[in-house]
Amino acid sequence: MKTTITTTLVFLLITSFSYSQKIKGVATYKTDTKMDMKMDSTKVNADLQASLMAQLKKQMQKEYTLNFNTEESIYTEVEKLATPSAPSSSGITIEFSGGSDVLYRNVKEAKYISETEIMSKPFLIKDEAEKPNWELVKEIKNIGNYTCFKATWTRDEDQQTYDSLKKEMVKETVSKTTTAWYTLDLPVQHGPSSFWGLPGLILQIEDGKQTILCSKVVINPEKTIEIEQPSKGKVVTQSEYNAIRDKKDAEMMEQFKQRTSKKNGDSFSIQIGG
Repeated sequence: MKTTITTTLVFLLITSFSYSQKIKGVATYKTDTKMDMKMDSTKVNADLQASLMAQLKKQMQKEYTLNFNTEESIYTEVEKLATPSAPSSSGITIEFSGGSDVLYRNVKEAKYISETEIMSKPFLIKDEAEKPNWELVKEIKNIGNYTCFKATWTRDEDQQTYDSLKKEMVKETVSKTTTAWYTLDLPVQHGPSSFWGLPGLILQIEDGKQTILCSKVVINPEKTIEIEQPSKGKVVTQSEYNAIRDKKDAEMMEQFKQRTSKKNGDSFSIQIGG
């Protein structure tokens, strides 16, 4: 894939090199996900669908912090205060557990360690960090006080969704393009979630239906930032973890199908995650 780099971009890369040797910071990100739930309108009325969509959207809005230095970063979800869960007017409550996942990455050594869990069982994923095949684009915009450059990453990706009409998981391979906006004002290769490898800190990601936007950056804060590698959980590779997760997802879908087969008016709770 051909990479296009403007003269301005090359100049900024050169002038920012010395600054990047000592940079440390904390970036705060917020996520927003567009939900698309297909339901049989003859069995699920519009009010119920709207209630479920509202619950899902709220649960998918999360906040993360990215602590970073020149070589390392650690991405952590900000825990929300637990609130008593009460059934909605529809009788269905959707709950996502969160706040436990930690993603450590070393861009110099191209490796990552992810501390996560499935159904309250902890796992520690250790694997090589493959740099996305970014294409730099001649497009600029401002995010806050930062001048940002555009980059895109296109690849084929396996996708698995639950079709409530067919009552089964549907697998397909789709072409997916991720758009990133990064700033050379902060010349480190870090970014939110699994996105990294650009010549500046990634401040925004548009990845399908999910948007990740940086809301705040503090550079060289007074309090020393300690980046420690996660260490809790059963050690597995990414492929081993994916196989375990897929198996658990299939079991949860089967439980969901059994619950939704109850008579109308029965209330139930769906809990996704640990």
